[in-house]
Amino acid sequence: METWAHGQDVVDAVGAARAPTGRLRHVAHLGVATLGWSHRVRGEEPPATPVRVELGAPDGGTWTWGPAGATDRVTGPALDFCLLVTQRRHRADLSLQATGPVADHWLDVAQAFAGPPGPGRRPRSPSGPPGS
Repeated sequence: METWAHGQDVVDAVGAARAPTGRLRHVAHLGVATLGWSHRVRGEEPPATPVRVELGAPDGGTWTWGPAGATDRVTGPALDFCLLVTQRRHRADLSLQATGPVADHWLDVAQAFAGPPGPGRRPRSPSGPPGS
């Protein structure tokens, strides 16, 4: 996850693009697994409410985590979820949808890496660099 995230920093710095691959599943899995951590690191109790995550995989398939019947859900492209949980993009710049209050709050605090929470990314301005 760290290698991918810092690699994204380099890609952004030089204004390049890289195609997402199935290897993002590892980053997405870590992002889902750290739902509780994302809350604890901010002094919040992890939610007891389950969250279903359904991500569009780069190959056109779907990656899923959590119970199918969960009312709180996160859906969208796997790349966008990975950019969010590694805090490489602001939520407003991504095509992720949250249904339910637990899922909605999680997308605001998601953090798949150790350490204290940072300020996160600001939404991109039309004239600013990626990830600014």
